[in-house]
Amino acid sequence: MNSVNDAARPAPGRPKPGGAPSGGREPYSATVGADIPKAAFDWLPLALIPLLALLALPLVGSPSTWLTLTIAGLAMGMIVFVTASGLTLVFGLMDVLNFGHGVFIAFGAYVATTVFAGLADWTSVDSLARNLVVVFAAMLAAMALAGAIGWGFERVMVRPVYGQHLKQILITMGGMIIGEELIKVIWGPEQRPLALPEALRGSILIGDAAIGKYRVLAVAIGAVVLALMLWALNRTKIGLLVRAGVQDREMVEALGYRIRRLFVGVFVVGSALAGLGGVMWGLFQQNVIPQLGAQVNVLIFIVIIIGGLGSTLGCFVGALLVGLLTNYTGFVAPVFTAFASIALMVAVLLWRPQGLYPVANR
Repeated sequence: MNSVNDAARPAPGRPKPGGAPSGGREPYSATVGADIPKAAFDWLPLALIPLLALLALPLVGSPSTWLTLTIAGLAMGMIVFVTASGLTLVFGLMDVLNFGHGVFIAFGAYVATTVFAGLADWTSVDSLARNLVVVFAAMLAAMALAGAIGWGFERVMVRPVYGQHLKQILITMGGMIIGEELIKVIWGPEQRPLALPEALRGSILIGDAAIGKYRVLAVAIGAVVLALMLWALNRTKIGLLVRAGVQDREMVEALGYRIRRLFVGVFVVGSALAGLGGVMWGLFQQNVIPQLGAQVNVLIFIVIIIGGLGSTLGCFVGALLVGLLTNYTGFVAPVFTAFASIALMVAVLLWRPQGLYPVANR
């Protein structure tokens, strides 16, 4: 009987069922996590955006001109963010130096020229609804084609060189050259126009400031893309796995998840976002050339280095800073416009060597 009672009696130091452990301390389950402080969000990089805008105001002089330049800078920044956001995830999660990312941008822009040509009757009508249908149709077609090309690009060119950075640079640059030549074969080597639809031309007057209609649309699309990416990364299981894979790939694999499939999915999504960015960039410039991707590539890498490898929010902040600085510099000191983005990158890296919001353990 004593042995039975001893077996049923809680061991010393263990809590009785429904009670506290001996010694009067609270159960462990009640206190776990209570003493773990949450990391405070770093607002300082975000504060750089309004700080830069305020510093530019006395240099520009005219408030109306400053407002026009600010909206133009935000629009450019949003477009750059859309094109670069996929690459920062690819680099952060897959550790792949994809110098061929620009080819998805170029294909997206050229798909838009085809869609616009096929629906020319709708783009020439001063109807916002019809014009937006054409724009969104071009964006969806560009994303579909760029995503499909990205799937093949990952299987044929990227997968054989995982973990080999020098080979990644060489083979992806070769892939971009091949892509440019394919564009020349399909659409021709000449510059092709990509004019804005009728209802998106011109500006909205706010006092003496002229705000381009398309720039407002670009800011709205960029904000939607940012919101969807943050929701997907922070509120879904796939997003949790992506963020965990960026920080500790081996841990995700040890938990039994197929990280390779996640790699492919992220690469395809990144390619599709690049196609979307290609449409937006082509409409921003209102013309496209086969070398479009190579031209934008440098700017994209500057942005993801400024933001921090693997960081969506950092990519967003870096893109807006680059867009604003480029527009302000182009007005105040045009001769330094090409150097402004590089100078910003150097300044940020001297302040924070891993970027504004470093995530990836590289």
